Amino acid sequence: MEILVQKERDAALGNGGLGRLAACFLDSMATLNLPAWGYGIRYQYGMFRQTLSEGFQREAPDYWLNFGNPWEIVRPNVTYPIKFYGHVSVHEVNGRSVFRWNAGEQVEAVAYDHPVPGWNTPNVINLRLWSAEPTREFDLESFNTGDYVSAILDKQRAETLSSVLYPDDRTYQGKELRLKQQHFLCSATLQDIIRRYKYGHSTFDAFPDKVALQLNDTHPTIGIPELMRLLMDENGLGWTQSWDITTKVYAFTNHTVLPEALEKWPVELMETLLPRHMQIIYDINWRFLQELRGTLGDDYQTMGKMSIIEEGENKSVRMAHLALVACHTVNGVAAIHSEIIKNEIFKDFYKIMPQKFQNKTNGVTQRRWLAWCNPGISKLLTEKLGTDAWIGELDLVSNLKPHATDPEFQAAWNEAKLQNKQRLAATIKQLTGAEVSTEAMFDIQVKRIHEYKRQLLNVLGAIDRYQRIKGMSPEERKAIVPRVVCIGGKAAPGYELAKRIIKLFNSVAEKVNNDPDVGDLLKLVFIPDYNVSLAEVIVPGADLSQHISTAGTEASGTSNMKFAMNGCLIIGTMDGANVEIAEEIGEENMFIFGAREEEVKTLRQNRMTATVDPRFTSAVNLIRNGYFGWADYFAPIVASVDGSHEGSDYYLLGTDFGAYLDAQQKVDETYQDKAKWTEMSILSAAGCGKFSSDRTIREYAEQIWKVTPCRRPDPLEKRPGLDSADQHVEDGI
Repeated sequence: MEILVQKERDAALGNGGLGRLAACFLDSMATLNLPAWGYGIRYQYGMFRQTLSEGFQREAPDYWLNFGNPWEIVRPNVTYPIKFYGHVSVHEVNGRSVFRWNAGEQVEAVAYDHPVPGWNTPNVINLRLWSAEPTREFDLESFNTGDYVSAILDKQRAETLSSVLYPDDRTYQGKELRLKQQHFLCSATLQDIIRRYKYGHSTFDAFPDKVALQLNDTHPTIGIPELMRLLMDENGLGWTQSWDITTKVYAFTNHTVLPEALEKWPVELMETLLPRHMQIIYDINWRFLQELRGTLGDDYQTMGKMSIIEEGENKSVRMAHLALVACHTVNGVAAIHSEIIKNEIFKDFYKIMPQKFQNKTNGVTQRRWLAWCNPGISKLLTEKLGTDAWIGELDLVSNLKPHATDPEFQAAWNEAKLQNKQRLAATIKQLTGAEVSTEAMFDIQVKRIHEYKRQLLNVLGAIDRYQRIKGMSPEERKAIVPRVVCIGGKAAPGYELAKRIIKLFNSVAEKVNNDPDVGDLLKLVFIPDYNVSLAEVIVPGADLSQHISTAGTEASGTSNMKFAMNGCLIIGTMDGANVEIAEEIGEENMFIFGAREEEVKTLRQNRMTATVDPRFTSAVNLIRNGYFGWADYFAPIVASVDGSHEGSDYYLLGTDFGAYLDAQQKVDETYQDKAKWTEMSILSAAGCGKFSSDRTIREYAEQIWKVTPCRRPDPLEKRPGLDSADQHVEDGI
């Protein structure tokens, strides 16, 4: 059975923590009996399947649907037309102007349902995914007139829409496809929601009381003008009522602190692809600027910064600003992140509309990320707590704290941990061929490869460790804690520097792993094609996990919660959710280092003239001088961190390097004290009650959506006031 399960590829529906977070949220919404739906795109190929060739990342299509998906239910009767291109015409109807979008291209969105069951409840909610297909009438007409080639091309063009997750948007065509995908998702979803609402309502008066829509980052923001269009153009409502409804149903979660990640679309592209939406956005912006003028007077500079339209040679639509204007609530995903949103990224908006801003710290579902993926520790928890109720109420794990120093419990904890490490070691051998010792410390960093996440800091630390081992006598080496350093994660196909970092890590690994002086004291392993199934093995098997982004760059992070929940100790900066993890489990049970968020701006300004730790310069020079080969190929990496020019080392690797190595030294010393390390491991798990996505979703439900639990009635229980025929009709609904 286990072999069969492993043959099924992961559903390629998301990228990194954001997609995984959505899956955790669905699990929690189902478990908490909330009447909720998730919507997404049924990607044919997902992002890509990562392979390594001579240490380089290679991207291959991820054919996850090759053998079908047994968990989904196709709904061929649930389809909606999705329009693109064309022009807008105005018609007089009963004395009022009605806008008609005459589309130049149309596809059908077909629904595929993926049931999401809750834990310990009869409730099952739904994830509805949309697949793009050609419009049937046009397809048939083409075949009937003998234009088979045209019909096939139309079919291919339509299906391209839902083919690939995150198409490379460095080209105009890539940008166009991304915007088409976003509109495709939003239009189909909103048509579906409106259709279900109209089934039981003759007017839209109750719509804001019945519907709450959460924008998961800026990607679905085009849904704001799409809802306005559907209400006004398709359902005959006026602007005032449509805007009132729109601003009452939409809320916005921001997931980033990187300005470049806040989406902007060229006005030219928007006008071509979605002409009616561009008109509506202009109208929203004009009304917003009129309101601003009443508040700011003639402060045109601030108004220009807050405008939804960014002026200039190439005008663009600021999607985050559109969300801020239209949504009733805006939230960050960790306490530090929400403060950065208010004080830096959206500070002008916060001054004018502070009541909109909230924080909702992320969480993960303990059902998958502890109960399911770590059966050994889960069994221990249930035995020690005397109940498995922690699977639904994670706060109960705090009752482990008094047992953290109990030698008998520590022995059982370490035995469960060892079994997890053996499983991870077997997986590493299967995937990479590398044999690693379970006696070594398993030091893990798994996440998307990005400069701000600082996998490069990890690599430079490994180079320094290698140099120190090489300089030791055989006697001195006996005191070294053996360590296996694992990195996993994908670099975006267009992110050249991230791909060079993968190659650098593998080049260092080749040198270190084949050096007889080092032996098992240090092994470097890159785990290819990191995904959820691999994480379910990696997370329970890790001793140490690195979450070392520059302070103020990681919105939250969720893998830090997963590792801590499983008794893995964290080495990290005071960034994202690390700050709150430190508050909950105690900073003394983590290895915290590095510059604080409020120091970063000044440190960046002074980076060129700052004195850095000589060990940093030594490690960088080894790369520069070709010690690991490929000197020319790695030159851009060296230039990005050596502080030789303005903007170099933007993420402050040189600044934090000394503190990072000191923290790693403390890790080694603590690991040698087995009882102390185990105590910290148990306290880490015991302090993670806050980081259940159940807590996060309760906060969304109570403070943003205003929705209450709605447990499904027992189908065998007859409802009062219904005869048998009515009962069957209601069951069918």
